[in-house]
Amino acid sequence: MTRIKTGIIWVVNCLLISGFVSPALALDGFTQSDRERLVRVEAIQTTFMQQMDKRLEQMDKRIELVDKRFEQVDKRFEELRSDMNARFEQQRADINTRFEQMDKRFEELRSDMNARFEQVDKRFGQTADMFYALAAIFTTLFAAVFGFAWWDRRSILITARAEVEASTQDIRGAALRSERLIEVLRSFAENVPNLKVLMRQANLL
Repeated sequence: MTRIKTGIIWVVNCLLISGFVSPALALDGFTQSDRERLVRVEAIQTTFMQQMDKRLEQMDKRIELVDKRFEQVDKRFEELRSDMNARFEQQRADINTRFEQMDKRFEELRSDMNARFEQVDKRFGQTADMFYALAAIFTTLFAAVFGFAWWDRRSILITARAEVEASTQDIRGAALRSERLIEVLRSFAENVPNLKVLMRQANLL
């Protein structure tokens, strides 16, 4: 701002000097009117300089006000940035906390699922053991029943065979005795005509 003020003053002085002094120097002598003209020029310059000073002071005040406003805006931006940073930090902390809670829930859920799968595996193991035991029991029962049936059938067959053999022997004995009896009757019928007739009717002769 000081450089601008100095430049303006220098330009005004040059213009005033060139406008008022140059005509005077063009004449042969430096008269009283020239002096009065220089005094007026100095008065005008002083007045102009005072006005310029006032305007420059006003401009300085305005610039200071603008600077203060910019400082206030900077402060507001800084406060806004700090507030936004605090909010983002809070949100990040909240998000991290929520993710930690979700991780804990997933860990608990995984532990629960693992425990349940272990229980299911134990139940399947117990069920398989029970099936194996039932299969062994049924196999034993089937073998026992099959062995008993086979032994009973074998015993029945042996007994029946013995009975059949005994019956066969009895039948053979009876047949032999019958044949002997028929031979005897045949021999006796040779002497007894009535018996001979009866034996022919019975197809024994």
